[in-house]
Amino acid sequence: MTRNYHQLSSDKVLSELQTTDLGLNNEEVKARLAKFGHNVLTEQKSTTLLQKFISQFKDLMIIILMIAAVIAFFAGDASDAVIIFLVVVLNAAFGVFQEAKAENAINALKEMTTPSSRVRRDDSIQIIKSSELVPGDIVLLEAGDIIPADLRFIKANSLKIEEAALTGESVPVDKNDLSIETEKLPIGDRHNLGYMNTNVTYGTGEGVVTATGMQTEVGHIANMLNSVDKSITPLQKSIIHLSKILSVLVLVIAALVFVIGIVADRASILEMLLTSISLAVAAIPEGLPAIVTITLALGTQAMAKRNALIRKLPAVETLGTTEIIASDKTGTLTQNKMTVEKIYQNTRLQDAHKVDLNLKNRLAQIMILANDSQKSDQGLVGDPTETALIQYYLDKKLPVDDVAREFPRVTSLPFDSNRKLMSVVVSNNEQQLIMTKGAVDELLKRTTKIEEDGKVRELTEKDNEQILNTNHALAQQALRVLAFAYTPVQGIDSTSSYESSEIENDLIFVGMIGMIDPERPEAKDAVAEAKKAGIRPIMITGDHKDTATAIAKRLQIIDGKDSRVITGNELDQLSTEQLDATVEQYSVYARVAPEHKVRIVKAWQKKGKIVAMTGDGVNDAPALKTADIGVGMGITGTEVSKNASDIVLADDNFATIIVAVKEGRKVFANIQKAIQYLLSANLGEVLTLFFMTMLGWDIFAPAQILWINLVTDTFPAIALGVEKAEANMMENKPRGNKSSFFGDGVMSSIFYQGLLEGGLTLGVYQLALTFPFHNSYELIHADALTMAFATLGLIQLFHAFNSKSIHGSIFRKDLFNNRMFNWSILISGILLFATIFVPAFNDTFKVTPLAPQQWLVVLIGGLMMLVIVEIVKLFQRLILKK
Repeated sequence: MTRNYHQLSSDKVLSELQTTDLGLNNEEVKARLAKFGHNVLTEQKSTTLLQKFISQFKDLMIIILMIAAVIAFFAGDASDAVIIFLVVVLNAAFGVFQEAKAENAINALKEMTTPSSRVRRDDSIQIIKSSELVPGDIVLLEAGDIIPADLRFIKANSLKIEEAALTGESVPVDKNDLSIETEKLPIGDRHNLGYMNTNVTYGTGEGVVTATGMQTEVGHIANMLNSVDKSITPLQKSIIHLSKILSVLVLVIAALVFVIGIVADRASILEMLLTSISLAVAAIPEGLPAIVTITLALGTQAMAKRNALIRKLPAVETLGTTEIIASDKTGTLTQNKMTVEKIYQNTRLQDAHKVDLNLKNRLAQIMILANDSQKSDQGLVGDPTETALIQYYLDKKLPVDDVAREFPRVTSLPFDSNRKLMSVVVSNNEQQLIMTKGAVDELLKRTTKIEEDGKVRELTEKDNEQILNTNHALAQQALRVLAFAYTPVQGIDSTSSYESSEIENDLIFVGMIGMIDPERPEAKDAVAEAKKAGIRPIMITGDHKDTATAIAKRLQIIDGKDSRVITGNELDQLSTEQLDATVEQYSVYARVAPEHKVRIVKAWQKKGKIVAMTGDGVNDAPALKTADIGVGMGITGTEVSKNASDIVLADDNFATIIVAVKEGRKVFANIQKAIQYLLSANLGEVLTLFFMTMLGWDIFAPAQILWINLVTDTFPAIALGVEKAEANMMENKPRGNKSSFFGDGVMSSIFYQGLLEGGLTLGVYQLALTFPFHNSYELIHADALTMAFATLGLIQLFHAFNSKSIHGSIFRKDLFNNRMFNWSILISGILLFATIFVPAFNDTFKVTPLAPQQWLVVLIGGLMMLVIVEIVKLFQRLILKK
């Protein structure tokens, strides 16, 4: 097939691609998908499980340890060599598990945020994943869409495409469906072609797919690059940097242990080498970046289940710091559908849900008949105001179709912005009636009578004043008010045309209704929760000031005494400096254009605030990118706005943003818990071995060091990453943009808890020497070392419970609410103590069976860790309260 599609007519292109403007059928789509593949750019091939396993052995320290183990094996120390090999292989297997789990979670995230396209297939419009497009598909486009593949336009209505990504030309290009004679043209001059990943900025169009995936223009560029950027988040970078610093410190300590051990003749050079390398391998937190990745990825999956789709991992980190949420009103804070709230008839105003109406009521008949709404498979279609009038009766389960059958329409006078009225003429066997709805003041000019309790009488000045006062009162509540009237007519037929002055006269007033796009039921609670969490909700809307103010008051974004509302026109009168100085005064921005959003975001950011901003239109994209967290709308949002966002709300709901913030805070807290646990445990191991060496005591065997690190560090740390949110999570203020994982007392906790672990382990060792259970010198020291080994392991298991909350007490009813954590502690405990309780393992791990009294000492040593840390946390809470 030719690639010079710009030279061919639309019909010829369709013929070349063996398709029609009705689209492909499903069988042909399957065949072409098999032939051309999915419409995706080729990524770097993912590594196999074997490759992942082999890569675990590329670490220099692991290689040195393996070499030392081989030397030990041939030197006659087979048990140490075997256990080292076993631990290294198990550690590698667990590393593969971590890497695969993180990769699967991230792939699931990509799947959830796959762009979609509207296509015509089998002569019907379908929404499909863009990855499933094939050459010959007919794609429908409108402003805000991202072009999903290379296209030849077959229809173009005022179509403009922004192609800066390919051509560097920032001005949108006008597109048409006309063929071009010139054969060789630059990409920017092919005005009948569209290219993958460019943006529709204006108009509508249809195009036939000419190329997908790597065959597109973007695909050719991707081919030349020949690599895929595997960027990591700022958090992961900082964790990797921390790991490198700690690795250097651990290597220095390991070198000291080796040198001191040799000088003091603690053991042979080979034994000290194995011990020092084992210490380094165990103490370096190489699993920390993987734990962070898994926690972040699992956090995104949890958010997705709550309708918040995270498109970029760094957004998870930033969510917990959010201080300002600037939200659109319509559809996000409100339901995006007009609803009848008040009804005025018979000179009385009532709440709509309290009115007992039947379809013989004249007001009900006019609301239904003076209406151009149509029923469809998707529900009512038409002007939102008119659909609301009929929906009011449908919600009451009243047969509105019976009214239309009883009073068939003869003719109508459409709404006119000058007279602000709309009328229909209906007829039944008895009479003809003109039914009119419109603006209150305009309708009253044409009204002479009023219907009250089924009786018609003259409209008095008092009636007129009461109607106008009620209208004003409803308008003050930001309700949209419509008035309704009717009058009998004669001789109106459907073939003639009529002027308003001929028939819209001498009307009988029957009532008014007040309607509004009401707030979402859950939005008020979400706003309250945001405020409680120290987050300031801000409303930004294109709606009128009165409407915005009313909804803001109903949601308690502002209170009754607060008039912090500014309009777009007033915003234009403020200089950048003036807005920067006064931005904190306003919580509601009304009648604003999308370009105002960027100014608002920047003004708040200059105050040092972390800003989340919602948007759904093409023009919102700059504000979404400027904000610290760009929040796109999944239902009403354009593809451009979604692409510019960090998060997409599948339900367009403000409450979902608060859910995402809560989840973001939880993810941060869980990573913080894992970091504190891992680093304090590793510090405890390093200090124990270092002081054992300095004091001239027997030291842990390499197998003991590696085994403790494998079974008591990794499993609980991973489990801490999936802890449930603490009860008071949303009662704390946002962390702010200068927050650190080592803030809030975490760094000091790591040091004192590491020292405490080491001190308690050494204390048990000394106690075992002071009050020996045997007379034999060798058995005394063997028991002491075994008790220290068991104590260090048990301390870390108890400390894992401490780490379930940085400052909160663990003595609460939800202590065991994390099933994964419970299993990790149980499995770790079994693996640790199996080395002592199972005789076959005693020689391998160089441990001895312990008597009940010795186990009691070990248990008390372990429990002391839990008790002391909880006492310290109690004092921390008391100090924080002050």
